[in-house]
Amino acid sequence: MTEQSSPEHTAPVRSTPGKRRRVVQVTPNYPPLLGGVERVVQILATGLATRNDVSVVTTDHQAGGVPRRVVEAGGVKVRRHRSLTVAHTSLAPGMFGSLLRIPRGTVVHLHCSTAVVPEQVWLSARIRGQKYILHFHMEVDASGPLGRLLPFYKKHLFGRVLRGAAGVIVLTESQRGFLAERYGVDPAKVYVVPNGVAEEYFLPPRTPSPEQTAASGPEPLRLLFVGRLGAQKNVARLLDAMALVTEPVRLRLVGDGELREDLVAQATGLGLDDRVEFAGRKDGDDLIKEYAAAELFVLPSDREGMALVVLEAMAAGLPVLATAVPGNIETVEDAGVLVEPTPKALAAAIDALARDRSALAAPAAAGAARVADRHWDQVVAAVENVYEQVGF
Repeated sequence: MTEQSSPEHTAPVRSTPGKRRRVVQVTPNYPPLLGGVERVVQILATGLATRNDVSVVTTDHQAGGVPRRVVEAGGVKVRRHRSLTVAHTSLAPGMFGSLLRIPRGTVVHLHCSTAVVPEQVWLSARIRGQKYILHFHMEVDASGPLGRLLPFYKKHLFGRVLRGAAGVIVLTESQRGFLAERYGVDPAKVYVVPNGVAEEYFLPPRTPSPEQTAASGPEPLRLLFVGRLGAQKNVARLLDAMALVTEPVRLRLVGDGELREDLVAQATGLGLDDRVEFAGRKDGDDLIKEYAAAELFVLPSDREGMALVVLEAMAAGLPVLATAVPGNIETVEDAGVLVEPTPKALAAAIDALARDRSALAAPAAAGAARVADRHWDQVVAAVENVYEQVGF
């Protein structure tokens, strides 16, 4: 990230820390729930806590029995409110009371991924005359029986929340243009702050195997997917692609989610039990080992913001094959392989790379170079600079 003189460009990185602030990160969901947005919030909260007093206000959705009040590493105070999930949305009435009690002068940093929570922040801010920062991770598509109400919600409710923010953080320049066109957000108050990569994911350059230096090899090409087994990731598309692949390949699916049982049944129905392995959730060193052991990372999503798993795979020197959909296009660009979001296109790309593994070297090197300076301390500094520019 390079320093810019205008808020219409990437948010600049301060060379020295600013004043100490009280910061409240507001998010519908939070770890241990598996998800990229949840990980980003936790990473930012921990990083910001080195120079600020940081709290997280969230729900207990899939919290796995974690206490509703806890102090995490770095002194981050987490308050989880009892919630009920309706149509993929966590409803936590008690959260509104917490928002009303936030002391004046606090940085209210809202992370948007579902409905209701953004509107609670907007309303509490209006009642108390407070400002808030909105962090836009991605545009959400309709799902479930109430999905038909989403266009109405976006136009009449979420658009108002976006326009009411003192500043909006986005991940890419294309998201800035999208918010201006779709929601009428003033581009001058939108700040581009891309996601980062944790230091431990930067691995030494890989030594090509004999299979990678030959036209083909006897061992199956090792494919890896990491992520939530939910609708947005569309792992079903990847399984359909695997059924079309003719070259020897094996796929490890690392992650968990509400669609796991359905996906296991799909893999069995397609006759893929000997080619697809459901490895479950992996964290820390175990996840790093997964990146190190794979030969090709595959992301079959319908839509992304800026997927952390793609950045991590690139940092680990792993070439990336992804669907050419919003989020993936901006993140991968020419540093990986992008294909149409169809099983046929994915299968053709997998077969081509499995036949000529020497073709894996170029996207691996391009990806590693692309994320070489994407460190979370820079991201945290850029977020702090946004706070300063909007007057916190």
